[in-house]
Amino acid sequence: MLLLTICLSSFATIASADCFADYKAKQDNPLRLHYGVSEIFGTCDLDIADKELEDRLGKNGWELLKVLSIFPEDGLEERKESAGDYFLRF
Repeated sequence: MLLLTICLSSFATIASADCFADYKAKQDNPLRLHYGVSEIFGTCDLDIADKELEDRLGKNGWELLKVLSIFPEDGLEERKESAGDYFLRF
């Protein structure tokens, strides 16, 4: 029983770890492009990030072009300036 408790609490820690993705998106008419950084709330996985961002951006009139990478919280600062207004916006 103790082993099961340890395993479950380890899984919860991994599942709740902060995860972020940087991406490129566009709008048409007129063409607008942006680079952004967003938090990913599901599993820290490229496919999950792609689905989450596609949904979030789409609701705001943007089309996801590509998820560039997923990374932990310690990668935020180096991307903040490049993302500008789109840093943690979506």
